[in-house]
Amino acid sequence: MENRKKIMIIDDEREFLDAFKRTLEARDFTVFVATNRREAEEILLKEEPNFVILGTITPRGDAFQLHRFIRSNPRLKEVPLIIVDAPLERRLVEGWSMDEGIQMDADDYLTKPIEPSALIPRILALLEKATRRIKVLIVDDHTVVRDGIKVVLKLQKDIEVVGEAENGEEAVEKCLSLQPDVVIMDIVMPVMNGLEAARRILKERPETKVIMLTQYDDEENILMAEKIGAYGFIPKRSASDKLISGIRQVYMGKRLEHAA
Repeated sequence: MENRKKIMIIDDEREFLDAFKRTLEARDFTVFVATNRREAEEILLKEEPNFVILGTITPRGDAFQLHRFIRSNPRLKEVPLIIVDAPLERRLVEGWSMDEGIQMDADDYLTKPIEPSALIPRILALLEKATRRIKVLIVDDHTVVRDGIKVVLKLQKDIEVVGEAENGEEAVEKCLSLQPDVVIMDIVMPVMNGLEAARRILKERPETKVIMLTQYDDEENILMAEKIGAYGFIPKRSASDKLISGIRQVYMGKRLEHAA
């Protein structure tokens, strides 16, 4: 099936590989395995798996180098990665060194022995997080502005434009029906301005993050946006290089710094 998620398992212990392969294939995953660094790199680039389980391989240090290979490759760096280190009594021979551990960039760190079935809930949760798209509602009374933002956002694999509105009143209605994760809100609009619309949205649906977007980036607007609970304020003149990173940042619950 084309929609089956692909999981890569890297380890030089056959018993570990076989146990994980059987368990994951029983859950309808497509599984690839490798027992050394070179083999793993070839399969990773060819198959581009949705998930990687990186166990222990020899020589010691190759697992760390493979981890760096994954995190530095543009096609792989966002893939969820779980490290499974050697048990403590074998750590000095085949496990990660302390220095390597400090540099580790993984979604989870475990040590052997581990029961494959116990890892399934964590794998499913990380896959769901990695494949979920950020739902965005665009609110601006100028069609050309909305269209420009849509063009930029539609190029992003992790962002989905679920709707648009041309005034604050329509924004409130669509936010309640479409339930976006993030709203890009102009301030100066007819019928209802963006600040009032944001206030109502955040009262009715506080889990939605609002980013104020306007050409009027004076201190009063910034303070008002913060007071009503908006997560940030981006002037239109800098929207092209600030908006995408801003959406991702507020989606993770981080407020934006004032744009200069």
